[in-house]
Amino acid sequence: MEATIEDLKALGHPVRWRILRLCLDRAFTNKELSVELDLAPATTLRHVRALVKTDFLVAEPVCTGEHGALQRPYRATARTRGLIIPPDDSGLAQQVDLAVLGAHRTELIAAGKDSGRGAKRGVLRLRPESVDALHRRIEALIAEYADEADGEPLSYLWSLVARPPLDPDPRENNGTDTIDRSP
Repeated sequence: MEATIEDLKALGHPVRWRILRLCLDRAFTNKELSVELDLAPATTLRHVRALVKTDFLVAEPVCTGEHGALQRPYRATARTRGLIIPPDDSGLAQQVDLAVLGAHRTELIAAGKDSGRGAKRGVLRLRPESVDALHRRIEALIAEYADEADGEPLSYLWSLVARPPLDPDPRENNGTDTIDRSP
């Protein structure tokens, strides 16, 4: 399913991705989320409401908290799985990409120095059809590994980014003489 403008706006903040990851494994109340994320409850509620409005989070039945107060837990709907982020001219798609990276970075730091399970970075030059094939192969590979109830909770990040074009190397003049020889 292709993301709407409202979806992109809702997913354009790293805190919202962190909320979605937390609420995927179990339901959290706004208070629990604010403690976990070290944010003011009002700030957390603003993020939660944006995710509920776009169906990325769903409210569960109200329950009684530790001091008798009524609380509403929230759980992630996993609606982001398979969500297609279309390219756009507004910058919202890039904002979502940066939010995902920011959330992943924060989680890596919070998990501690021994949390890494491997990272690879490299550069490629691919034609569009090869990019499509690579995406399909990665998606198929990830699909082979279904969630294992007793497995270690892990987070993965697959990112393919176009590198900005470089200006031509001024040392390579392609056989033309660029030296000014005027008197």
